[in-house]
Amino acid sequence: MSIADNQVVQFHYTLRHGEELIETSAGKDPATYLHGHGNVIPGLEKAMEGKAVGDEFEVTVACADAYGERHEDRTQQMPIKHLQGAKRWKAGMVAMVKTDQGMRQVTIIKAGLKHATVDLNHPLSGKDLTFNIQIVDAREGSNDEIAHGHSHGVGGHHH
Repeated sequence: MSIADNQVVQFHYTLRHGEELIETSAGKDPATYLHGHGNVIPGLEKAMEGKAVGDEFEVTVACADAYGERHEDRTQQMPIKHLQGAKRWKAGMVAMVKTDQGMRQVTIIKAGLKHATVDLNHPLSGKDLTFNIQIVDAREGSNDEIAHGHSHGVGGHHH
């Protein structure tokens, strides 16, 4: 069965930018997503299309098909109380912020007592990313998963 829309796909991955290791699922549960619903970056979803369980491959995704180009003017001052993920903030740390579009990552540029200046670009924006992928499992998505637009269960979304 090759990967197509409305299938729940489980995969292990190692993510690099050049030689720098950014993240890996090795030793953890595989990542899980519902194909065709924009749950992973566009370039990775496109690379998964037509692959099958057991396939292993490497793909480099250009920043435009990953987290987009970097925009140097995307900075903002915000109250420290809105930053989630740590008690004390320092430049370079990544925080989660609740927005109208859901949770979003921002990078701390400067932190004061009550306010912080943050970079609104995704930490991986402007970077070409190389993924080593091993497809572990694929199945048809349930009606609930398709209606909700994401996978449920281990590695998926929990309500």
